[in-house]
Amino acid sequence: MENVINKYETIFVIDTGVGEEATASLVTKFKDLIAANGTVDNVDEWGKRRLAYEIDHKREGYYTLIEFSSQAEFIAELERIYGITDGIIRSIVIRKEQ
Repeated sequence: MENVINKYETIFVIDTGVGEEATASLVTKFKDLIAANGTVDNVDEWGKRRLAYEIDHKREGYYTLIEFSSQAEFIAELERIYGITDGIIRSIVIRKEQ
């Protein structure tokens, strides 16, 4: 089976209640995780923004967009880690057209 590399982008929202230091370490954690399993093309920290709707009684979050290339198998693992990481309110991974 071929190792097909696809392009993706992921956006994750961090609970602003965790503090600046924890926010920075979460961004670094996911940047490093993605870099270890693929190639990071771009990181865009949008910063603190108001949520479109309240999530768990929270009105704002810290948004980060990462564009990257990796094998498809990694995406399920990335989503699993988002799901079990304290401080991540929401996340999405989208496959980009080549």
